[in-house]
Amino acid sequence: MSHITIIDLEVFCRVGVSDDERAKPQRLLVSVDMEYDFSSAAVSDRIARTIDYFEVSQRLIRFGERQGWRIIESLATEMAEKILAEFRPQSVTVEVKKFPIPEASYVSVTVTKAQPPLLAIRHPWWWRGW
Repeated sequence: MSHITIIDLEVFCRVGVSDDERAKPQRLLVSVDMEYDFSSAAVSDRIARTIDYFEVSQRLIRFGERQGWRIIESLATEMAEKILAEFRPQSVTVEVKKFPIPEASYVSVTVTKAQPPLLAIRHPWWWRGW
């Protein structure tokens, strides 16, 4: 399977345990890895046959404009679910980096979500056309 990856996209979100920390948007870096078969796009050279990574990045930049989160785990999960629902990759991994500890480069969380498997239910009545 092929992957489309966005590394360290700068976004601003209200995230933090305390009210003071959520008072104004903070700079975060978001990385996204989407598993997607883009072989038909590669052959046809048509963006309609792949995931538009520019559109993904723009949606992520606007994602935190109207809401806030206490923990980056919730933010990363919601981002992954949004990408999965709207852009339909087979799976998506989202890493959110935050910079709350001066002695550390950053703190990050990573979440992976996948499309549910297709369930093939085969009942005898199905095959008889009932």
